[in-house]
Amino acid sequence: MSADLTGTWAERQVVDFVKYRYVKAAPDMDAHHLTAKTDTMTRRAYAVIAAGFLTVSIAFSIRYGYGMLLPEMLPDLGISKAQAGAIFAAYFAVYTIATPVLGALTDRFNYRFILTLFTTVLACGAMLMAFAHTLWLGCLFFAVAGLGHAACWAPVAALVQKWVPDHKRGTALSVVTMGLGVGLPLWSIILPAMVKASDWRAGWIGLGIVCLGVAVLNFILVRNPEKDQPTEDRLLPPKPKFWESYRDIVKDRVFRIIGTSYFLVGMTVIIPYGFVPVYAREALGLPYTEATRIVAVIALSGIVGQLTLGPLSDTIGRIRVIMTCNFIMGSACLGLALSTHSWMLYLFSGCFGLGYGAVWSAYGAAASDFFPKEHTGGIMGLWTCILGVGSVISPVICGWTIDVSGGYFWAFVLGLMTGVVSALMLAGVGMHRRRA
Repeated sequence: MSADLTGTWAERQVVDFVKYRYVKAAPDMDAHHLTAKTDTMTRRAYAVIAAGFLTVSIAFSIRYGYGMLLPEMLPDLGISKAQAGAIFAAYFAVYTIATPVLGALTDRFNYRFILTLFTTVLACGAMLMAFAHTLWLGCLFFAVAGLGHAACWAPVAALVQKWVPDHKRGTALSVVTMGLGVGLPLWSIILPAMVKASDWRAGWIGLGIVCLGVAVLNFILVRNPEKDQPTEDRLLPPKPKFWESYRDIVKDRVFRIIGTSYFLVGMTVIIPYGFVPVYAREALGLPYTEATRIVAVIALSGIVGQLTLGPLSDTIGRIRVIMTCNFIMGSACLGLALSTHSWMLYLFSGCFGLGYGAVWSAYGAAASDFFPKEHTGGIMGLWTCILGVGSVISPVICGWTIDVSGGYFWAFVLGLMTGVVSALMLAGVGMHRRRA
């Protein structure tokens, strides 16, 4: 270990971790054996990845199912675009508050219990949405869903990274986030069929029932990482207190830069997912079934982004991939603002999906690049909390601009500005990586 690797908080944590985890625990073990120990994938690791894939799939399908069902909900509930944005904001407000707590708790407690419990809460929130008949009930019930979703990204990303070797983290997280690309196209077909056969409330019931099934699978498939088993706790250095850990993290310059970029991305991504179906229906006159399938275009192109840009981050670096994705999403929002025909809407929605599909795995893997893996859950939780603030603000601002201007142009321009700025500010981070 280089003697000068003691500057930042993150670097000191790496030194302590390696000292206690390997040098003290196994002084006679050479570098070859240390590498060999972490280079293999177990069957349980594949099971955890599968559970993460399913959890992400249904969680984000419920989140963005709101945008797909919104065109039918608006006339039934009799609410404005700003009020529709407020329901979405209520979801993200609770999600934002709960995520950092759950991210840190899963670093210390049982992943299996937390993922099973909160996936069940998510299912209950989705089914309760079927009984919302006022603005306030919509806000309350979707907030319950937001609480459940709080355990369906940061803890999942942290768990997967602890089960796979370092050189496969980007690929593994790309597979997990691919659940979004698979789930949304399926639901873009299922939800219009359910709405046609019954109404939008049946769509929420269907989402909730499937989510309960995923909760059962989480209980069956998920286990704590092997190195977190009690038999090895004596080999690790004492963990810092809950709030002490967060206090040290937020002092790190790299954490603050990436966190601010994450905040701006949170503002960007909500705009197409929340308002493109309504935009297609009202501004371009597309039928409901076709308008909802634009979300499927975003999700399917997201798979392409996950398969290409996601694994590429393992070789060219997370920061370069994140900047590329953010530029793509911001530019696509400008294209959506200028769309006058359905083919343009499909084209720029597909471009947006390329960046959206890969950006989350790159951000998730960056948490372990710049900080010790033992703190990944807490760091991802804090970043997701910051992202959630942007996601709370964005739909309210966009809904207000739509109501005031009578059009969607300025809502999409907001996505352009936040996407481009979130990319540019990462230029100062460089390619610094955690090394041990």
